[in-house]
Amino acid sequence: MKKHADYGPKSVAALKAALQDNPDSATLLYNLGVSLVAERNLDEAQKAFEEALALEPGIAEAYVQLGGLAMHRGDLDECLKMNRKATEVRPRFAVPWGNIGFVHMQQQNPDKAVKALKKAISLDPQFIQAHTTLGSAYLALGDPDGCIMQCSKAIEIEPMFGPAYNNIGLAYLEKGEPKKALIYFDKAVETGFDVESQVLAEISQYR
Repeated sequence: MKKHADYGPKSVAALKAALQDNPDSATLLYNLGVSLVAERNLDEAQKAFEEALALEPGIAEAYVQLGGLAMHRGDLDECLKMNRKATEVRPRFAVPWGNIGFVHMQQQNPDKAVKALKKAISLDPQFIQAHTTLGSAYLALGDPDGCIMQCSKAIEIEPMFGPAYNNIGLAYLEKGEPKKALIYFDKAVETGFDVESQVLAEISQYR
């Protein structure tokens, strides 16, 4: 399977010119889609990814991109469907498994999220978003210690990843340890993460 990627920033105009000479290049169409997303031209991007897949149905990244566009529209079911297609095309691609876990969390299905996120991490142990979302799933399932353990792994990989500090803070609040929680919320804020104002108000008394 060929790897499809956006090889550095290419202008939409340059890619469209290249497609004039090579209209059946799925890779050029995929890269055009990526550049159109970067320019926030989402309708044209959708069309480019769909045309790329019509030419070469094995481009897993194009399904992931279509899933992202569906998420942007608020269509979680379509996002789930596109990422599942990506896993069918390339089962060992971690990104769609992580996205599937994220969508399950948005749909209040933490049990299903855990399964998909564990799969993502087994394929890419450095996948910090998957570690952090798995931490959120454990917290939703009433396992704050599991959340702390998983989000600590994310911080080991990326020490300035705010969402992981925020999750650990929430887990310590759940455990009834607000002073410990405060340390992690402060760290989350330090990374630029927006901790919910009601949480900051709740823990301010423990300073």
